[in-house]
Amino acid sequence: MSGHLSAPVRLLVADDHPVVRDGIVGMVATDPGVEVVGEASDGSQSVALARVLDPDVVLMDLRMRGMDGVAAIREFGRLGIRARVVVLTTYDADADVLPAIEAGATGYLLKDAPRDELLRAIRAAAVGDAVLAPSVASRLVRRVRSPEASVLTPRELEVLALVADGTTNRAAGARLHLSEATVKTHLISIYAKLGVGDRAAAVAVGFRRGLLEG
Repeated sequence: MSGHLSAPVRLLVADDHPVVRDGIVGMVATDPGVEVVGEASDGSQSVALARVLDPDVVLMDLRMRGMDGVAAIREFGRLGIRARVVVLTTYDADADVLPAIEAGATGYLLKDAPRDELLRAIRAAAVGDAVLAPSVASRLVRRVRSPEASVLTPRELEVLALVADGTTNRAAGARLHLSEATVKTHLISIYAKLGVGDRAAAVAVGFRRGLLEG
């Protein structure tokens, strides 16, 4: 794995606005640790290019004509495309945050993120770490703390049960046919919904609330 990390992160940029794509490519292209291998103007093109180019990370706009970002992320999962997806969103894309995470997005960034935050997110996603822009994270926490959203989804309950059994993220992913990054993203959502900060606290609250069998 360490040998792979020294190679540049192969990046695909998917956005239906050429100006936005140019801006992102311009921001990251000067970094020797990132190589832009392709650009897509909609979701279906991002799927087609990801299959051919095998990028490590895809920066994905959600609101695109034709196939949108959430549909494209679902298609990545269905086709077994290994690329991690970092979603680029604007403030008004609130409603899409949870569907994109459920679909398997690894990270969430705002389009006006500064260059160093964008590069940090790309690098983190490449090694499977979940990345949430602080403002997105706080909105997500607010959303999931509303009463109707504090209920764990069936998939989140499966993840929590495996964590309670001491299963690693990688092993949980293998059991559930998910990537390790997707398991981590589910855990972020679980922590936010349960109001906790780590695995042990999530398991404790899970037992206390009767979400886990004693």
